Amino acid sequence: MKKELSGPVVNKIPDGDNRHRLVCEDCGFINYDNPKIVAGAVCVASDDRILLCRRAIEPRVGYWTLPAGFMENEETVQQGAAREAWEEAFAEIEINQMLGMYNIPRISQIQIMFRARLLNEKTIKAGPESQEVGLFHWDEIPWDELAFPTVTWTLNYFRETRTLDHFPPATNPEGEGTRR
Repeated sequence: MKKELSGPVVNKIPDGDNRHRLVCEDCGFINYDNPKIVAGAVCVASDDRILLCRRAIEPRVGYWTLPAGFMENEETVQQGAAREAWEEAFAEIEINQMLGMYNIPRISQIQIMFRARLLNEKTIKAGPESQEVGLFHWDEIPWDELAFPTVTWTLNYFRETRTLDHFPPATNPEGEGTRR
């Protein structure tokens, strides 16, 4: 259970720390505001088409993305990726290897992306966070309408490693997304 700050709160560097935090002066509780973890997947149908979702929420409404979103407490990254595929596209998926982990410090995010197999392409439809969903062959992907650089990075690494059983997870391309 998350503790709430109830007394007078100050912004200070707690003993033994090196960053400013909100600290309750009465009880000493420290509010750690840490990065958010995004979990997602490249979901592939039996004919190698890739599931994309057109965003219905900000940021980047109307742009295409992979099914992904913020993890919830008490779930694994794999469970989070599968849940997001269900919430955004009613897609039942089987999570496979981790494709990449991307650091986005300017918005305090870590994005972890997986390979996944779409179990039943007939059930996909837009969930509440998607305007529409679609299955795309590689040459049909709307590259100019992708929502985020990490979607492009993930798709390209998926293509690069699609025939491999073992590969290292990708990270940010050199010089991309690492500035504060």
